[in-house]
Amino acid sequence: MCGIVGYIGKKEAWPVLIKGLERLEYRGYDSAGIALLREGAFSVYKKKGRVSELSKLVKNKNENELSGGVGIAHTRWATHGVPSDVNAHPHLSNGGDIVIVHNGIIENYLSIKKILISKGYKFKSDTDTEVLANLIEDVKNNAKVNIEEAVRLALTEVVGAYAIIVLSKDEPDTMVVAKVGSPAVIGVGKNEFFVASDATPIVEHTKKVIYLEDGEIATIKRNPKNKKLILKIKTIDNKVKNLYVHTLKTKINELEKGGFPHFMLKEIFDQPESLRNTIRGRIVLEKGNVKFGGLEKFKDELKRLNRLTIVGMGTARFTGLIGEYAFEELARIPTKVEYGSEFTYRDIAEPSHTGLIAISQSGETADTLNSIKKAKKEKMLTFGIVNVIGSSIAREVDAGIYNHVGPETAVASTKASSSQVLLQIMLAIYLGRMRGLSKAKGQEILKEIEKLPALVEIILKNAKQIEKIAKKYKNSDNFFFLGRKYNAGTAMEGALKLKECSYIHAEGCNSTELKHGPISLIEKSFPSLVIAPKDSLYEKNKSSIEEIKARGGPVIALTTFGNKELENIADDVIYIPETLEILTPILAFVPMQLLAYYISVERGNDVDKPRNLAKSVTVE
Repeated sequence: MCGIVGYIGKKEAWPVLIKGLERLEYRGYDSAGIALLREGAFSVYKKKGRVSELSKLVKNKNENELSGGVGIAHTRWATHGVPSDVNAHPHLSNGGDIVIVHNGIIENYLSIKKILISKGYKFKSDTDTEVLANLIEDVKNNAKVNIEEAVRLALTEVVGAYAIIVLSKDEPDTMVVAKVGSPAVIGVGKNEFFVASDATPIVEHTKKVIYLEDGEIATIKRNPKNKKLILKIKTIDNKVKNLYVHTLKTKINELEKGGFPHFMLKEIFDQPESLRNTIRGRIVLEKGNVKFGGLEKFKDELKRLNRLTIVGMGTARFTGLIGEYAFEELARIPTKVEYGSEFTYRDIAEPSHTGLIAISQSGETADTLNSIKKAKKEKMLTFGIVNVIGSSIAREVDAGIYNHVGPETAVASTKASSSQVLLQIMLAIYLGRMRGLSKAKGQEILKEIEKLPALVEIILKNAKQIEKIAKKYKNSDNFFFLGRKYNAGTAMEGALKLKECSYIHAEGCNSTELKHGPISLIEKSFPSLVIAPKDSLYEKNKSSIEEIKARGGPVIALTTFGNKELENIADDVIYIPETLEILTPILAFVPMQLLAYYISVERGNDVDKPRNLAKSVTVE
């Protein structure tokens, strides 16, 4: 939630910051703002709405008003206070000495605010962030310290999650960055530094980055003698830390739409290549096995695992419901799927010899990250399936597997989710081969996995047919998505995609539950999409279709090419190529993503930035 950007260096800050906000707008778009520090004074511009509204606000400003080589910026997803110009960041302190941008939640802000009010501080906004700005100013003035020390001391009083960038007009050549629980990345250029919530605003300027760890404060300061900028990092409890520079692999063209009208459609069509990248170098066909470099040193612990717990939120959790079947079928390991948020706060019945698999596209999901920390305290072996290299989850887990699908910009996950399913199936094969899964069975599945990219290409060639179906159902108010076994989780993910993008109320459930309550909702205006490939439960799913039709409900059937039977029962039929039952969710994802996309477009929605949602949920 929320995106922060900072720049200090030789360039004009404004163009760097505004472009950075555009790159980060998927993290929040309730309001946006920029503060520039020039000649010992702040210029603050902020506006409710999208980043484009901020650009309009300054359209008639002259170059001098927007000049300066130091600045911070913010795009907001509201937590405290409604979206408004006043609540937009950056926030100034009462005395005007401090300006701050903040991603996160200060949990004890009200108690701090009461103390500050008693000292005479006044507040213009409803945000917790303005409280932090005034707390830093209060510490700086009373303790007679510089801005770096004022931030450090203030943060010792703070409870919550944050990534902040702070400037002081009294120290115009200094920028302070700090984080706990929310991500912060520092890009290292040639006598210039870039700060952001993730690497997307940085990659076009430098490939060298430093990921701040929880409890760290970075100070960027210009040496008055040689004018060189120096970066130092220490902890909130004042311990000096060494700098570790990572090299980004993201390419700038991966952040562009590539001729597609929306990022979501581009990312749906990216899936043949993203699946190839997920597979590449990991299949050992002659052994009927899979290799994951990050797991090799944990082989002994992996062999001793008796149980698995999968944690995730939203799409990631739904892919875990599919993975659960794979781990139990192929590896014979009892597996449980949990909300990351709930796992953190519950007792673990038997943590010994239990592995935790944390799934997150961004690698920054706060609930999932907290569940990893809980698991590590219980001495559980932790794994991550994440897409973003160097993310918080990737650094926190004992061992990780990267998706390698490239940046995913649209809020609704597409290529990352299909990769998450595939990696869980591949991991199930890897664990299964340690536990009696035959080489022949491993080879059978892996041969079919290698065909997946080409099979997805076949589905994408029929996108126009799905667009026609979308036009037919665009005015629906409700939708069911139904499936069995592996495709129960698939149905839940299909429902999530539709509700995220189109704002149609959609419910995904196991189709066997239909008779246990949900069928009472069926009527002529309540369509259902039933995932019914020619698999072990095809006849059961066909019966569900007939039950819905008997009650007047429209049905879209998603089935296997060549199965013409459902054309005589369902109102519309979407076809996917034949594959193994265990792999059908990956193929079923694609037409459901297209259906959600096209219905959303038909309804005039902003597909890439659905209302009230943000791509990365970094607050609990």
